[in-house]
Amino acid sequence: MVSSRKLSSDEVEALIDGLQDQPATAGVGSSVSEDNVRPFDFRSDDLSLLGDYYALRMLNERFARAARSVFLPMIRIQPRISSFPPEVKTFDEYTSGIEAFMSLTTNRVDELRGNLLIVIDPNFVSLLTNSYYGGNITKVENTRTEFTATEERVIEIISNGLSRGLEVCWKDLIPITLNVHSRETNPQFASFVDSSDLVIICSFVVQLPNVDAATFDIIYPLQTLKPIASQLRSRVQTESGPDDISWRDRLELAVLEVPLKLTARLCQLPVSVKKLIHLQENDVFPIQVGDGVEVRVEDKPIFLGEIGEVGGNSAINIKERLKA
Repeated sequence: MVSSRKLSSDEVEALIDGLQDQPATAGVGSSVSEDNVRPFDFRSDDLSLLGDYYALRMLNERFARAARSVFLPMIRIQPRISSFPPEVKTFDEYTSGIEAFMSLTTNRVDELRGNLLIVIDPNFVSLLTNSYYGGNITKVENTRTEFTATEERVIEIISNGLSRGLEVCWKDLIPITLNVHSRETNPQFASFVDSSDLVIICSFVVQLPNVDAATFDIIYPLQTLKPIASQLRSRVQTESGPDDISWRDRLELAVLEVPLKLTARLCQLPVSVKKLIHLQENDVFPIQVGDGVEVRVEDKPIFLGEIGEVGGNSAINIKERLKA
């Protein structure tokens, strides 16, 4: 029999004191080590906990294929471009791992109210410039601290091409428009984000014959991608994007060109076999036209009309559409 007596206040206090004096246990006979406990502030806004950037990885793989057309006119061969999984670092950690002389192009993304950064190795820029103007694809050691006017033009062509490719690849996730904000050669002078801000680094490697592989990076501020974090984690792409107008128009034109058989039936009357056997030229069948002429499309009654004349030719005037 279960007792229904409630604990007194003294008994409750004694029970609480006993629980406070007893060490916490993680299981039977095992205690939790303080080394395994990590403090966490639930009021914090840790953007690095966005999870797996599955959609961004798929976007990068698509962009790697699209970027081939940007480098093809310069190196005159189809390069093989691969993407690495996105990494999250502070911008200071990223810049400490690259050279002080790089090609840095900042683009404004109005739809996300933020920026993205395209980073290209200067040796890769020199290789593309040499090949673009008729030279061979050879290893170039760049010890200078500034680009020539020709190299700056090549950087402009590359960055614009990569920006257009990004716009096409992002279209399935969210339509974006990239506009060049600034170009720098020193990461310390790039007005991109603060050094302590977290960024997502998307690296791409370009494999070329007879030379070492070259790389370029696309950098997104984590704060910029926060509004679409759920879409970046999604493994299913939404189908609520804009319609393919050109495809729809072509389909509509193709459907409108399908030929259909149109017939008009004045009446329907029974005829005996005897009359058909003795039927001769100039014989007349008396008929009675009802409320109108039945217009049939592919042998299905669709409209009801009446006989008339247009320009000296017999015609049928459509009066109403028949109910299915």
